[in-house]
Amino acid sequence: MKYRREILYVALSLFAGILLALVMTELAYKFQVKSQDRDGEQLRLVIPLGTADLLQAGGESPAIPTDMTFVVGDVLVVENQDDADHQLGPLFIPKGATAKLTFQKSENLAYACTFTPEKYLGLEIKQPLTFATRMTGVLSAGIPLGTLLALYLVFAIRPGLKKEAEEKT
Repeated sequence: MKYRREILYVALSLFAGILLALVMTELAYKFQVKSQDRDGEQLRLVIPLGTADLLQAGGESPAIPTDMTFVVGDVLVVENQDDADHQLGPLFIPKGATAKLTFQKSENLAYACTFTPEKYLGLEIKQPLTFATRMTGVLSAGIPLGTLLALYLVFAIRPGLKKEAEEKT
């Protein structure tokens, strides 16, 4: 077969591209925060006693973040330990009560919120990061990289090697 060696070079280049993409994407994955690398779970947000008074005096509660990130399937449980009623978007949380908010889809929300100084709470709901998602990234980077390696090998390096071999004979 006349092109057997070229086919082998292309196959090896594709394999090398996918392998290199696998190493690079997995290294990047290991160094990133893995807040999305989980199934949905129940997360608690506690409104501490004295929050309403602190906000009325112009302060802010250090226990309450201004933005939060969740994955689809998470359930936010808001526990109101304050001596005042509070609201978070569609949730009304009387003093001493709890309320739940389940996240069904990926979206960004900005809810009106009575227990933060900004009077809103930003919620980012993301899709969970699965093995299939990670492998899609590997193949999306690896196949083009392997193709470029194959083209470089076939059209740039191979002719030079062929010419070198002819000069030796």
